Amino acid sequence: MPTESGSCSAARQAKQKRKSHSLSIRRTNSSEQERTGLPRDMLEGQHNLLSLQDSKLPSSVRSTLLELFGQIEREFENLYIENLELRREIETLNERLAAEGQAIDGAELSKGQLKTKASHSTSQLSQKLKTTYKASTSKIVSSFKTTTSRAVCQLVKEYIGHRDGIWDVSVARTQPVVLGTASADHTALLWSIETGRSLAKYAGHVGSVNSIKFHPSEQLALTASGDQTAHVWRYAVQLPAPQPAADSSQQLCGEDEVECSDKDEPDADADPSSDCPTIRAPLTSLKSHQGVVIAADWLVGGKQAVTASWDRTANLYDVETSELVHSLTGHDQELTHCCTHPTQRLVVTSSRDTTFRLWDFRDPSIHSVNVFQGHTDTVTSAVFTVGDNVVSGSDDRTVKVWDLKNMRSPIATIRTDSAINRINVCVGQKIIALPHDNRQVRLFDMSGVRLARLPRSSRQGHRRMVCGSAWSEDHPVCNLFTCGFDRQAIGWNINIPALLQEK
Repeated sequence: MPTESGSCSAARQAKQKRKSHSLSIRRTNSSEQERTGLPRDMLEGQHNLLSLQDSKLPSSVRSTLLELFGQIEREFENLYIENLELRREIETLNERLAAEGQAIDGAELSKGQLKTKASHSTSQLSQKLKTTYKASTSKIVSSFKTTTSRAVCQLVKEYIGHRDGIWDVSVARTQPVVLGTASADHTALLWSIETGRSLAKYAGHVGSVNSIKFHPSEQLALTASGDQTAHVWRYAVQLPAPQPAADSSQQLCGEDEVECSDKDEPDADADPSSDCPTIRAPLTSLKSHQGVVIAADWLVGGKQAVTASWDRTANLYDVETSELVHSLTGHDQELTHCCTHPTQRLVVTSSRDTTFRLWDFRDPSIHSVNVFQGHTDTVTSAVFTVGDNVVSGSDDRTVKVWDLKNMRSPIATIRTDSAINRINVCVGQKIIALPHDNRQVRLFDMSGVRLARLPRSSRQGHRRMVCGSAWSEDHPVCNLFTCGFDRQAIGWNINIPALLQEK
């Protein structure tokens, strides 16, 4: 048998090595394909691309091969993008089917909006199922909770006299302590808290009165209006003798939600405020805005006032001279609210651009601003509490509690089932009142724990959207007031010790 020469033997060994190396590469590519799920051709193309970079091929041949591999890669990339788009469309269709085929009104919506709408519909369906289940299996527990809620939160007085919806409610900080309401009927009314009688009417605006705030030490009121102005006006009222309070427990009934027709609302023809004094001229008129003035508030000390407008600006005024001190610009859309810190020269403004801004006027020579993005829809209000906290509410159905020392993320988030309007915080007890679009008013603590829901039925509570709220911590009769688009304000007695004990 002939023997192999040395050169043939060496050639065969080199060939076996190349074959072994090729098998090794195939196993490596196969394992990578199993891990990543990528096509084998793409992995081999990547390997060949690396091999080309180290090869001794002429540069022209190598560049041609690299161009061909690049075209292959782009083709795979296009296929991958098309695959992702098809998956998104399948998810959207599945979510629409899960929403029980609910019709989507309006013009064409983007895929993201369809996803949000379908997700919301699914959430509503889930909530309805949960509510039905609880109602059918926990009647004893529900009745116990209702009784407890009524014992803690009781309706004391209704304030009826406006001819249109009430946007805002406020309580005077000086004696005599009166209630103020701002209405779309172009007027603001002052009320006796104990008797429910109107004491004075302000009729100086020619547009909707959107907010009312009382001076910290004088009998002055600040109102913001749709007539593009804010007015400072003086009042002098005398409180009537208190009348015996009616037994509110006789008015209480079941908490079941009952839809009420317009005939259940206060009679618009009856005007209890017609016999009270009318104030027609302001002490000072603040004019610089080019749009609706939606809110106004006093800075600490009461010598300056801040206004928020739909013209996307907030203005700081000297009240005595009516001069514009600062125009605060930066919001991308209409402002919805403004609030001042009770002890420091700080202002917070909220906007439809989903942000709220903190303005610092503690240094007279400069004023700084910080922008905070934590919501996904209109920020309807942001308010200070004593200390270093800000509470913001939004149409995205959340309320967030922020620490001024670290505003990067909220320290607590409250999620609800309805859009939230102008919130108010009981400073002493740190209780947040949340008025909702769905006519409910809920109470939470600063850590986000729900404390109570104000009783609401066909005979008591608001019959339409609840627009605002205000605490009066020192008043013995009513310590929480709410107002709504049903043209009435309501005074509530909240048994705070019992409320906190239940917590």
